[in-house]
Amino acid sequence: MTSLFDPIRVGDLDLANRIVMAPLTRNRATAGELAGPMTVEYYRQRASAGLIIAEGSQISAMAQGYLDTPGIYTPEQVAAWRRVTDAVHAAGGRIVIQLWHVGRISHVSLLPGGAAPVSSTARRAPTQTFTRDGFVDVSTPRALRDDELPGLVADYRHAARCAREAGFDGVEVHAANTYLLEQFLRDSVNDRSGPYGGSIANRARLLLEVMQAVSAEIGAGRCGVRLSPMMTFGGSTPRDSDPQALYGYVVEQLARLGLAYLHVIEGETGGARHPAGAPVFDYDALRRRFPGAWMVNNGYRRAEAIEAVAGGRADLVAFGRPFICNPDLVRRLREDAPLNPLRTDKLYGGGAEGYIDYPTLEESKEEQE
Repeated sequence: MTSLFDPIRVGDLDLANRIVMAPLTRNRATAGELAGPMTVEYYRQRASAGLIIAEGSQISAMAQGYLDTPGIYTPEQVAAWRRVTDAVHAAGGRIVIQLWHVGRISHVSLLPGGAAPVSSTARRAPTQTFTRDGFVDVSTPRALRDDELPGLVADYRHAARCAREAGFDGVEVHAANTYLLEQFLRDSVNDRSGPYGGSIANRARLLLEVMQAVSAEIGAGRCGVRLSPMMTFGGSTPRDSDPQALYGYVVEQLARLGLAYLHVIEGETGGARHPAGAPVFDYDALRRRFPGAWMVNNGYRRAEAIEAVAGGRADLVAFGRPFICNPDLVRRLREDAPLNPLRTDKLYGGGAEGYIDYPTLEESKEEQE
């Protein structure tokens, strides 16, 4: 019987186990949107994961939506991330980076020249983001013109090239959490006409063009995609009118590209996998359409993760917050050892505290002796 702790080949990558560190925004980038020395240590500590998905990193200056998040589009950012990937590889790990464009979930103060955020729509999202002035309402976006979209696809391709130059083993394209690519996918947000609006095929066009470009740049076997069919981001973004049909089509088309994996958030992040009052969604129907590795995510505990892999419902299980407070989470899961408590007040921004000072199981035992 397949175990959560067994090795697996995912696309072009050989992983030591099926435990994945999910991408986690920590808002600790230094000036220039660079991964700093603490970030090197943070990921090095967690290199026992079968795969690390480094935090969402903007593909261009216009892609940023939160204060102090890193980028992956300048030579300086490439050099900074290279120190991270070298450290993870030296520790025996594998690491990819999540390519991120937030779309309308941004604020003019975060964008070049105070520009408006861009999206599939000109409608503002009823949510907030974090700036130097604290939490503020996101700004009203500008709807991208059709003739601007090839340039956007080129930004993703350039970021993928930068990721490989930085030593990453691959990339995950962020098409979830109601950010830009999902703003095109959902008819609850995408109100445009023309080749990128209206039908499911048209709304999926941009994501598929991005994945074709990224795959052509670094190889499909080094590419993954993150999807979140039922997420509403705290109610700020309604679901598609027919999520089963939309995401069924998307997965069917992605399956043709030979991607390494699909990373699927089940339900609402940090909430129920099958939210009350939401339409029933059949994730297994999606999996049957995709021949690559299937990664599940959202609040999986040890027993659930073991069962998901052993029962064939998933090939990989992504863990988020448990990896923040347990650098040696793989060992703790293997031994069924207790987990460190999470300091929620240290999740976003700040220094080493709550970032690189969580003890390993060995260190905790030594403290108790």
